[in-house]
Amino acid sequence: MARKLGHLMTNEFYMNLAINEAWKYQFLTYENPAVGCVIVDKNGRILSIGAHKGAGEAHAELNAVAQALQELKPNLTLPDEPNLAYNFILKHHDNALKGAVAFVSLEPCVHFGKTPPCARLLSELGFKKVFVSVADTSDKARGGGEFLRQNGVELEFGLCEVAGQNLIKPFLKWQKNEPYKLFKLALTLNGSAFGKITKRESDIYTHKIRSKIDLLVIGGQSVRTDRPTLDARLVGGKAPDICVLSRRNLDEFDKTAPLFSVPNRRIYSEIPKQAKFIMFEGGENFLREFKDEMDAFLIFSNAHFKASQNVRVEAEFKPRFRGILGEDSYGIYEL
Repeated sequence: MARKLGHLMTNEFYMNLAINEAWKYQFLTYENPAVGCVIVDKNGRILSIGAHKGAGEAHAELNAVAQALQELKPNLTLPDEPNLAYNFILKHHDNALKGAVAFVSLEPCVHFGKTPPCARLLSELGFKKVFVSVADTSDKARGGGEFLRQNGVELEFGLCEVAGQNLIKPFLKWQKNEPYKLFKLALTLNGSAFGKITKRESDIYTHKIRSKIDLLVIGGQSVRTDRPTLDARLVGGKAPDICVLSRRNLDEFDKTAPLFSVPNRRIYSEIPKQAKFIMFEGGENFLREFKDEMDAFLIFSNAHFKASQNVRVEAEFKPRFRGILGEDSYGIYEL
């Protein structure tokens, strides 16, 4: 349903909506950037809020355009496949979005990749103006802004630029072939990290991330005490390769532990240089040892108390995003 928010509607408000939507899919788009898009009509109504949800899937702009068209033309049935949806929209839009304004967290692409260029889509649909938080500096995708200008679309860069830059930090490291390190931690409301904490929705999200990463890093204590599987079975995804950081050699571990039985999994005792997206999973000691190496922290919280010791680690985090997953809350933080 289209939303009109009266005096609350500012350009910054719209862009922050786009950025926040993108954060919901942060890490799941690897090796692509997380991107969000909001579309408003010429009267200021919000028609759609979309995001890029995974590499090879529809870009944020296409998702937002599809939602907006279905809002304006409820009987319109769009194909699910991104390329088919793109071409269908170009043939059947009937100028429904002419004069609309888009707010995009990253400059629309101008190249043909797994999906067609978003800059061309916005131009051919007759958008009046596109606000962009951050310019795309990648060699492959840059230039969408200039394309839009050349085709008569007004363009403004730099709206909520700091927030937009924070959003694409993982992507910028991947672009430079540098590793991005994420620490995942689950806590009770009173700060305990012992035992099973999160509910199914959080577990599914964790499994989604595991299915994307190059490497999962754990400590030897986790192998000995928890005997985990550490796969992505809840989403039918590929189980990550594992690195066990321990004073013991891998040969000394009990090979009946489930993580050693996962098919096609490689297990390392040192972090391989080729890994670009690395997630650490552990508790208090692991966090204390590696926190200063991390780019970000994914921290889940469940609304119950445990009569066990809370995590005692000195750290002052900067929140980048907070969300809800069923009964759990979670946040993405940086030091």
